Amino acid sequence: MHGEHQNSLSEINWTALWSPFVLLICIAVIGIYFYYTKNGPLKGTVTRGQKVWFTIAVIGFYIAKGTPLSAIGHHYSFSAHMLQMSLLYFIVPPLLLIGLPKVLYRKILGVGIIGRLFRFFTKPLIALILFNILISLYHLPIIFDTVMGNLLLHEVTHIILLTSSFMMWWPVIGPLPEQDTLSDLQKVGYIFADGVLLTPACALIIFADDLIYQTYMNAPQIFAFLQPLDDQQAGGVIMKIAQEIIYGGILLYILIRWVRKERTQDKEEELKIINEAKARLSLNEQ
Repeated sequence: MHGEHQNSLSEINWTALWSPFVLLICIAVIGIYFYYTKNGPLKGTVTRGQKVWFTIAVIGFYIAKGTPLSAIGHHYSFSAHMLQMSLLYFIVPPLLLIGLPKVLYRKILGVGIIGRLFRFFTKPLIALILFNILISLYHLPIIFDTVMGNLLLHEVTHIILLTSSFMMWWPVIGPLPEQDTLSDLQKVGYIFADGVLLTPACALIIFADDLIYQTYMNAPQIFAFLQPLDDQQAGGVIMKIAQEIIYGGILLYILIRWVRKERTQDKEEELKIINEAKARLSLNEQ
């Protein structure tokens, strides 16, 4: 129920603070990933860089869901909650998409109905609008307070948002060449549009003159320097800044890949010209 909070972190069970269940799942996921990509059927399907990004993504997921950040965000601090959201929806999904092997995507998407649904929901316009509508609706006070007051509903909501965030990131990362439909320039526009669509939700929180979420109205202050309204506004700022930093990083990733692609095409063109010149020279000599 709203307003029912622990008085301090020490009153929360340590398993709720550090979630050994989530930790074991994360360790198992990393173990399975490295086994199958090093010795198993997926051997040689990922680069060293992909392994690094995958590991960082799983660690980021554990920080968001298995450390005190989750409990603090749920019971005490809206800004902690927004930091958790930033990790879950703006950092973990793109890194996982980069880190997973292409052959795994093809096997999963080769299943009839899964592939059809996935192709529909990852269409750029649909993915972009769906994610931003869902995350904006989630931050409406009546929905937010209802979700935060029901543990089952809270977890289901996170699953839905996390799934939609993967769909949103898919057109940008483009893990499969055959489904990478956006040009690099279009991806830049896509990311820009995503940032614009999320701005109203962040602005509503940042510029609110009063507390808008009942969940935190009677919450004990565990950060003495941060008043409840300041905490609420800081949450909006954290979400927006995190988004801008991640989007900037992804834009850099796109730019680097674009430059590499251009260099490869230039080398291929040079090689083609050289081979044609050699062929003409050979004919002249004959």
